[in-house]
Amino acid sequence: MARIKKNDTVFVISGKDKGKRGSVIDISPREGKVVVKGVAIVTRHMKVRRQGDVAGIKKEESNINLAKVMPICSACNKPCRISVKMLDNGNKARSCNQCKEVF
Repeated sequence: MARIKKNDTVFVISGKDKGKRGSVIDISPREGKVVVKGVAIVTRHMKVRRQGDVAGIKKEESNINLAKVMPICSACNKPCRISVKMLDNGNKARSCNQCKEVF
């Protein structure tokens, strides 16, 4: 079971953006990378490639390591570790390790 999924709210625990919160835009589990909205902003100088495109300087999110983010529990509103809980119907669900609330 994945610790972090798309559209989760996460907290950055290390790096230049330490302390920021944002939602997950994209995740690459094989590479161990995640793209978080408003975190790891890089400046790209874009050149015109086709007719109709606009050249200029664009700011966009870059990948950060998956180990540098922690999911935020919706119940206690704190960064938390994830534990896997078996539900009554036999499915697995992610739960907060502190308040035991299911995500």
